[in-house]
Amino acid sequence: MVDLSKMDKKALGKCFDHSVLPKNTTEADIRSGCREAVAYNCAAFYSATPYWTPVVVDELKETDIHIGTGLDFPFGASASIVKAFETEQAVKAGCTVLDLVMNVGALKDKRYDVIKGELMDFKTAAQGHITKCIIETCFLSDEEIAAACKLIAEVGIDYAKTSTGQFEGPSMEQFLIMKKTLTETDVKLKVAGVKFPRPQNAYVFILAGADLIGTRAAVAIIDAFDQMREIGLVPQYNG
Repeated sequence: MVDLSKMDKKALGKCFDHSVLPKNTTEADIRSGCREAVAYNCAAFYSATPYWTPVVVDELKETDIHIGTGLDFPFGASASIVKAFETEQAVKAGCTVLDLVMNVGALKDKRYDVIKGELMDFKTAAQGHITKCIIETCFLSDEEIAAACKLIAEVGIDYAKTSTGQFEGPSMEQFLIMKKTLTETDVKLKVAGVKFPRPQNAYVFILAGADLIGTRAAVAIIDAFDQMREIGLVPQYNG
């Protein structure tokens, strides 16, 4: 669990996956976002598709920042073979961390064999790189959130992720269901879709047990760290 009392701003950066995701993104936007990720020591930088991965690879060479992308955004409804192929191509392009959207319809229909099969194919296609599965909590019941997390744990996906960030973000209650379900497993927790006010909400999710926050607002959230300490939301430094 992340201990914010042991962190300065530089260490804090590793709690965040920075991203540039708008549909009208340009190469200049991607390069600027990568440079922000470097300046703030983020864990990873994400583009919306592997199309931008060569640019990200160029910007992040000789850094320890992971190169990420979303797969089958935002609905997760493609066939497993398509998802696996997209994953393979992303790895070939240089991605080291991959976020796949779970098929929400199949989950709601309780077609757990389909979900498990696609996650196994995804993990194989990732070739040992970091895997994250997005369950899009805003479309799920509490029981479906728990079922999705159990499938993620069974396959051995590295992270369960709340949302794509394209729709409603998770509630604290939904996040805590994920946390409870994944207790005593090796699966880590990533929160995306943090809503306004983002700094306050992001830090509360970390305090509640999130390992990573995925956001387009990493810079603003990290910049607010001292203010969050000043008002007592984040514990004082005790490193």
